[in-house]
Amino acid sequence: MGIAERLKEERTRLKLSQADFASAGGAHRKSQGNYESGERSPDSDYLAGIAAIGADIQYIVTGIRSDMALTPDERELLSLFRGASLSVKAAAIGALKAGSSGTASQRFVFHGDVGPVTNVEGNLAIEKPITVNVGRKKK
Repeated sequence: MGIAERLKEERTRLKLSQADFASAGGAHRKSQGNYESGERSPDSDYLAGIAAIGADIQYIVTGIRSDMALTPDERELLSLFRGASLSVKAAAIGALKAGSSGTASQRFVFHGDVGPVTNVEGNLAIEKPITVNVGRKKK
């Protein structure tokens, strides 16, 4: 399988039309068709554009999924995180920050898909503080 087929596979995985995918990469729908048929190769500006909407550029170019560089534990954590609700994601990040730095942050930054809302960038303020008890038993 070559770049053309993997590019189409990523577009399909992201559930985007050729026109929408091309637009994200700063190209025209006809160019997208040429990329997917192998008549032309995409340039780095196009690849950067589609990376911003979640395309796995490493996979498109090399055929190796970017998550394959992760350990099995990291892949499991990432899979569970991607499927979790926003509140669970926020709690998980809070617990990890608390465990690594000793203090939990009440501001979280999400990039990309955070559940039913997509392409969220910037700071997300949590209205209610989330309490995460790690390693404590109830008395």
